[in-house]
Amino acid sequence: MSLNVLMLSWEYPPDHVGGLGRHVMHLSRALVERGSSVTVLTRTGPGKPDVWRDQGVTVVSAAPYSLSPPDFVTWAAEFNVSLLEESIRSFEPGRFDVIHAHDWIVAPAARALKHAWGLPLVATIHATECGRQRGLHTPMQRHISELEWWLCYEAWRVIGCSRYMKDEICGTFSVPDDKVRVIPNGIDEGWFSVQRNPSPDPLVIYVGRLVPEKGSHILVDAMSDVVMRFPTAKLVIAGGGPMEEELRRRVWDSGLRRVVELAGHLDDKRLKELYSRAWVACFPSSYEPFGIVALEAMATGAPCVVGDAGGLSEIVDHMSTGLKVRPNDPVSLAGAVCRLLEDGGLRDRLSSAARLVARTKYSWDDIAARTLEVYDEVTEREGRRAKRATLVPSYLKEDNLEVELSKVAGSEAGDGSTR
Repeated sequence: MSLNVLMLSWEYPPDHVGGLGRHVMHLSRALVERGSSVTVLTRTGPGKPDVWRDQGVTVVSAAPYSLSPPDFVTWAAEFNVSLLEESIRSFEPGRFDVIHAHDWIVAPAARALKHAWGLPLVATIHATECGRQRGLHTPMQRHISELEWWLCYEAWRVIGCSRYMKDEICGTFSVPDDKVRVIPNGIDEGWFSVQRNPSPDPLVIYVGRLVPEKGSHILVDAMSDVVMRFPTAKLVIAGGGPMEEELRRRVWDSGLRRVVELAGHLDDKRLKELYSRAWVACFPSSYEPFGIVALEAMATGAPCVVGDAGGLSEIVDHMSTGLKVRPNDPVSLAGAVCRLLEDGGLRDRLSSAARLVARTKYSWDDIAARTLEVYDEVTEREGRRAKRATLVPSYLKEDNLEVELSKVAGSEAGDGSTR
């Protein structure tokens, strides 16, 4: 069935920070290949036109206000207003069959458009604030988590990228099990074209955001032990984030400035070159809903070491497609890296098996087909309101429910309200 889909995402390549924007891009392209019409409403970026086409996908850019917001949550609130204004300018009611929102940053706009146009809403939760922060410790973290709950509450179906994420969504936000669908991230065919060309000396790489839960600092600590056994080993860290300066200090204080290179953000071409040269690719996350960079490494044949956490545990089969280590344990990580550096036969076996799994289980065409099944579930209800039974999360106490809900939803409760 051909559908007209509106995607809401705070980022879209080439203007993107993490994996969410690339997920939206590849999913949208694959949906178009299957006959759907997809419009992505996102933020503008340097040199971006207001409306442009990306392999059949219509991308509409909304300019966030330039009001010097004091924090990211305030920026997100202003961004949602600009999304709504752009929707009023650009889209006629009745143009779309379904709205698909990605993460809390677009939750207010998604809810408003759902009710204004009377459309079913699907939400993909790529990660949760409670999971990222190991709890909710500040008012801002609590507010973000409330927005995530709100999006899950308003959505007719929720998509998580792994069984781990489904459990987290259901447990954190009291979402009924049968409301959540597990659809993994995918891998673009271009990653399978990378030819292995390992560097002459042992090369360990890390690709990802520089944030505590991704574990780049644990890898730097582990390299002190690695170079004791492999003095010519090098580590390249590709990515940026709030921990960058802390990592530089850590490298300097550890005496590893000739061993570790912080390469910053790399485009796909340079990333593929880096993966092709790597002896080992490390992703020592302590919290990881899925792990798209690990999947990219597997597709290129780079032998992987991953933290035994979250979605990474589902992607990598220990001693078959990679090695797993205890999160936040530099000794365990160093041991796994050294094991791969000294055993070329093991590296080759893991490389071949990982490539096969990545190609057969994580194609974007299959993921688009499974996403269309979710769209079919909600659009078949046309003319009827979705039956939902989402409960209030545990941290919203009953006697304070009205006050807490009013912060994000005003006086109007969503359909299926518990009131």
